[in-house]
Amino acid sequence: MDITWLGHSSFRIKGKLATIVTDPYGASTGLKLPKTEADIVTVSHDHEDHNDLSRIGGDFKEVLGPGEYEIREVSIFGISSFHDASGGSERGRNTIYTISMDSMRLCHLGDLGHRLTQEHLREIGEVDILFVPVGGVYTIGPEEAVEVINGIEPKVIIPMHYSLPGLAYKLSPVEDFIKEIGITPQKMDKYVVSADKLPEERQLVILDLKN
Repeated sequence: MDITWLGHSSFRIKGKLATIVTDPYGASTGLKLPKTEADIVTVSHDHEDHNDLSRIGGDFKEVLGPGEYEIREVSIFGISSFHDASGGSERGRNTIYTISMDSMRLCHLGDLGHRLTQEHLREIGEVDILFVPVGGVYTIGPEEAVEVINGIEPKVIIPMHYSLPGLAYKLSPVEDFIKEIGITPQKMDKYVVSADKLPEERQLVILDLKN
């Protein structure tokens, strides 16, 4: 499996049987999403910095909202959550996705805006690779992100939704999160992994932005 960061909360996850793109964003972010093709596109919530399908090519299937999805032998489970800590009254709902592919289990938290309940943790289950927002303001920030990570206990942590050059939103830099979690990060262009190569100790991966 190859994981490439496209910016903000968008990743291209290329597995053996399918390619997934998460949360494709529009021009309002100040960033430009690279043209890419996908078989599956997941959208955590219907905001333009997470739901712009116009730059995604291929005959893809969109996954939007809670429920169970089976596409090209990839199992996806959408879990209802909120974009804020006020039950969605400020910014609405958010969907957490767990993705089972290539004998691994991934979890993309979308624009999670609150700490997770025990019910959320039960539904999420075991996670190998976790994509977690860390920039605060519109999502959980560094301190809450660490609490969420400790609840999920993933093998690999990939932060997202933090300050970037050109980003139209003022978010915390990833360095704040790195300091809070206290794990030395591994920085790389893309993350290449298979089920038998997952780390034994928790790993923090900081991906370079693909232009």
